[in-house]
Amino acid sequence: MLTDVLQIIKKPLITEKNTAHLSRNVYAFEVADTANKNQIAKAVETAFKVKVIEVNTIKCRDRARRMGRYVSKVKHYKKHLCV
Repeated sequence: MLTDVLQIIKKPLITEKNTAHLSRNVYAFEVADTANKNQIAKAVETAFKVKVIEVNTIKCRDRARRMGRYVSKVKHYKKHLCV
């Protein structure tokens, strides 16, 4: 069972799209695959001392990534948006 904040929130996701969401106070994080929305909301509230209104989650699947002539895989992960 996940209880620690560091076990639930792995890292923030910083992309162009997520940076555009910052003006609306929406933040994106990569989280543990087994974490549910309640655990994610509590972890964000304790880590950043904010009030979470809504949590949206999505599971991102494995995908192939080309690097020149070589093909590698990007691992699957779960991400969420906090409002």
